[in-house]
Amino acid sequence: MAGRYESELCSALEAVRGAARVCRAVQERLITRDTLEKRDKSPVTVADFASQAIVCRHLEGAFPADAVVGEEGSAELRTPENAALLASVVGAVAGEAGSAPDASRVLGWIDRGGADAKAARYWTLDPIDGTKGFLRREQYAVALGLIEGGEVVAGVLGCPNLEDGAGGTGVLFAAVRGQGTRVFPLWRGGEADGRGVRAPAIASSAGARFCESVEAEHSDQSESAKIAAKLGITAPPLRMDSQCKYGAIARGDASIYLRMPTRADYREKIWDHAAGKLVVEEAGGVVTDVAGKALDFRHGRTLAQNTGVVATVGDIHERVIAVIREVRGR
Repeated sequence: MAGRYESELCSALEAVRGAARVCRAVQERLITRDTLEKRDKSPVTVADFASQAIVCRHLEGAFPADAVVGEEGSAELRTPENAALLASVVGAVAGEAGSAPDASRVLGWIDRGGADAKAARYWTLDPIDGTKGFLRREQYAVALGLIEGGEVVAGVLGCPNLEDGAGGTGVLFAAVRGQGTRVFPLWRGGEADGRGVRAPAIASSAGARFCESVEAEHSDQSESAKIAAKLGITAPPLRMDSQCKYGAIARGDASIYLRMPTRADYREKIWDHAAGKLVVEEAGGVVTDVAGKALDFRHGRTLAQNTGVVATVGDIHERVIAVIREVRGR
């Protein structure tokens, strides 16, 4: 991993691995048949806060001057009625940290992720991307990206339940601008340089496979189906939660990821796409919005100048964008 951003990438790998271990421990301890039947979201709440605390703890130690733009804040945990929830979060963090930090320290780590996306350099974090996937014990991701001057320059995706190709689960995707995308084992170190991955070329869009969200509210699936029909795609879509979809495109499990807007006024959050975008691009793919515009990370906590997201293996991107324009009547 020698090269520019080597120390940042090493720290990000360590941070995301730690957060993934916390998420797995919470999942195994707190998700039961009873919590699922009651639709109790407390396990994912505990994991969300603990994951952010662990990542921010690592970044505070390695890059104390760097801001972190995260999804969570600690205000909810500071209320008296959530004392039990806070205790669970502190316990989860302690299990990974190997010590017993007091609650104020854990709250401070969580709030380190409350920065505005205004600095010339900052990290953006989604501590659990795919909360419903987490609760179903399906796909979710810990996503961490480094942004400099409005450009994503490094990204790490930890995908605890994604098949690793060797009969197990747990994949860590890592990308640095200009240095390619590499895959590491999630649960252990030992592969110093990882394994390079490239999004495989396909002969035509008809041979493509869609990857889309499980949850219909995240993307207009009826519009996606119309686009697939016009492209001549017959393969059933690969449906999964979270930024694992970006990993699936990068390594060739699917060819097209569409996130079609369900509301005209909705704008994507930066932490939902920063790491995944770079993972696909550095694997040779292309990522734009539905109009074919590059994703613009210079406008705060949302992609305010973009609508939706399209990621492809690259060769077919222009054709996909053309069909989207046709279907949307623009």
